[in-house]
Amino acid sequence: MYPELFKIGSFPVTSYGLWLAVGMLVALLAASRLAAKDGLPRERIYDLGLWTLLGGLLGSKILMIFVDPNAHVFSIDFLRSGGVFYGGLIGGFVTVALLMWRYKLNFWKVADAFAPAVALGQAFGRQGCFAAGCCWGKPTDWFWGVHFGEAGNEYTGVPMYGPDNSDLFLHPTQLIESFTMLAVFGLLYWLHGKKKFDGQILIAYGIIYSIFRFSIEFLRDDPRGDLFGLTSASGLSTSQLVSLFVAACSIIFMIWRLQKRPAE
Repeated sequence: MYPELFKIGSFPVTSYGLWLAVGMLVALLAASRLAAKDGLPRERIYDLGLWTLLGGLLGSKILMIFVDPNAHVFSIDFLRSGGVFYGGLIGGFVTVALLMWRYKLNFWKVADAFAPAVALGQAFGRQGCFAAGCCWGKPTDWFWGVHFGEAGNEYTGVPMYGPDNSDLFLHPTQLIESFTMLAVFGLLYWLHGKKKFDGQILIAYGIIYSIFRFSIEFLRDDPRGDLFGLTSASGLSTSQLVSLFVAACSIIFMIWRLQKRPAE
């Protein structure tokens, strides 16, 4: 793999960072296009997008501190790490909610524009994970098993060899999520033009992603920490616990919006 592309002086340009930057750009363009269809001002969406990215990055780092006791806040590894996705999702969501109040925009319309964009950004971001060698899967003998090289092992600690020192092949969990979220983006983009009420796209994303993330976690094998001891107590990963919470909230919101719709 190629976790580090080149250096500008002593500053490394990483493949993960490049994929993430491209993903953020195309996600923002997609969000602005969908927002315009709902009559929202594109310039506000660009502002929201940039602030939401900052809020998401902050949230991902904060949750990483809680789930990983070995995370060193002032280390280079901590700064270049992507953090925990659900922390980024929560941080971005809170940022959008606060800016909705300030800009006096319709929350559900904006959320419907950003939900497909988030899925598209994930599709790009997980390609970066694969290039860096992080978020790896469990060993497998399936046809799709991937073997990571020395560069990935040095960069993220992804295992290379099994107990008998033979090449170790792992589930390509990064690619599975990347291609799945690309399909989810296409579905949500199509659904946006046919939605029956504002908020439907956000809720659909919440339900679809939480179910997928809960499932893919069974194939993950990278260390992901333990949130307040809940992981050890439940036997589920932090992301699986958050997935259950997100799925429950999404279903509650769906019921609430469907009940409210006749009144509208």
